Amino acid sequence: MEIACEWMLGGVDMEFEVRKLESDSDKKGKAYVHWKSWHEAYSEIVSKEYLEKLSLEKCEEMAFRWPDNTYVALDWDKVVGFACYYVHDDDPKVGEINAIYVLADYYGTGVAQKLMEAGLSELSEQARVELWVLKDNPRAISFYKKFGFTEDGTEQYLESISATEIRMVKG
Repeated sequence: MEIACEWMLGGVDMEFEVRKLESDSDKKGKAYVHWKSWHEAYSEIVSKEYLEKLSLEKCEEMAFRWPDNTYVALDWDKVVGFACYYVHDDDPKVGEINAIYVLADYYGTGVAQKLMEAGLSELSEQARVELWVLKDNPRAISFYKKFGFTEDGTEQYLESISATEIRMVKG
């Protein structure tokens, strides 16, 4: 699946492409978005200690270790967002969007929507799709609700980041 989109950013027409992660350059871009977006979006939500330990190098290591089931959004050749998904091994009727991150400069441009659509398309055969979101992240919760996800009452405290996440389900 490859999607080309156009939008305006700062009064300038922009284009972005959403496609499967392909190259080492894509992996490095994904790592940067992972690192940068955590610092942009979660600085007031997760522990400062965790963010200090979350280095670009660590994100790059993860990107190269787990490249499968990933879509990237590119503004020309720059990765500006990504989404990851998978089907549960223990229940193949359940899929999960386990990551969706976009650089703050691209909020409201449609990048996140296209990434979510790509991930959901990959999981269209599953009876249920779920995701976990930080409880104190109303922007993300609202975004997921637009795609039909609802909170199911399950939550878990993650000691590593000193924050609670909630599960949302669709289907």
